[in-house]
Amino acid sequence: MTDREFKDIEQVAKRVEDAKGYLHIERKSEELASLDETIASPGFWDDANRAQEVSKRASNLRDTIEEYREAETLLDDARAALELASEDEAFEEEAAQALDALDALLDRLEVASWFSGRFDSGDAILTVNPGSGGLEAQDWTEMLYRMYARYAEKKGWKVRVLDLVPGNGIGLDKATIQIEGRNAYGMLRSESGVHRLVRISPTDDKKRRHTTFAGVEVLPVLPDDIEIDINPADVRVDVYRSSGPGGQCVNTTDSAVRLTHVPSGIVVTCQNEKSQLQNKEAAFKVLRAKLFELEERKREEELRELRGERMENSFGSQIRNYVLYPYQLVKDVRSNIETGNVDAVLDGDIDEFVLGYHKWRVTS
Repeated sequence: MTDREFKDIEQVAKRVEDAKGYLHIERKSEELASLDETIASPGFWDDANRAQEVSKRASNLRDTIEEYREAETLLDDARAALELASEDEAFEEEAAQALDALDALLDRLEVASWFSGRFDSGDAILTVNPGSGGLEAQDWTEMLYRMYARYAEKKGWKVRVLDLVPGNGIGLDKATIQIEGRNAYGMLRSESGVHRLVRISPTDDKKRRHTTFAGVEVLPVLPDDIEIDINPADVRVDVYRSSGPGGQCVNTTDSAVRLTHVPSGIVVTCQNEKSQLQNKEAAFKVLRAKLFELEERKREEELRELRGERMENSFGSQIRNYVLYPYQLVKDVRSNIETGNVDAVLDGDIDEFVLGYHKWRVTS
């Protein structure tokens, strides 16, 4: 084994040891053992919703632990191959392959460690609303909806459409989807804010350049053990005929549901489930998340006022520019990450921006 090879593997070994710490492997192993006991207990599946949440948490913990164990195995394989390489050079290639695979795995584990917030590992509710720009904004809303749906598909996440409200002859007036997958909420938090589009308008007969905006809101799907006090008397429930694509019998029954939380003025609609009951349940899930976020925001603002900090309204702030004309460029104004491959971005290739934002967040 050469000195360089020895140095390289010791550096990687240090990364593996560091990963054990920042991933909290010992603590996760203890928690997983406790959850496995709970899952094996009699009557566990009597409460289907709770059982699903516990099982999902156990699955996420198991995945992280198994990935770390894989890193330890790759490190052992690399060390063994380098020892044998002193007698047979053929093992040098095997060692190099193990180290390359280990480096890539450690990179993924480092990224996963960024999502340690209370709800980061869970699912997300993502809503796109048109801003100023009329028909242009509605078209831009549909483009962003498609971008996030494609991104989720490429990540292997499940997408459930909760509400699609058609625009005035073009695009969408609102899109709400639930994205289910590991770290979905943690990763997609990067997308909250205003997205700005500059292009030649397809709706302008004079082919002039237009600037338009759409707002993206990302909320966590709250577990059932989070208590949100909603007085039924404070919620007005309206049913109406669905106006967009959906499940069986949509457009033939009054299955769509609109909830109005009178004290806060929050309005939630859902029309893409197959029945009125399912739409109502989905709408209440979104309402719970919105009310939770509202309370969290109030607490943060009160703390900032007590500390004498300058208040900043992050909601509505422009976070990313998408320029299609006179040149092609997508640039995140926070991380300064940019690319000229606009078509790929709009087709869902946004990992560079999502991960780039979180790297900027944890290092700035």
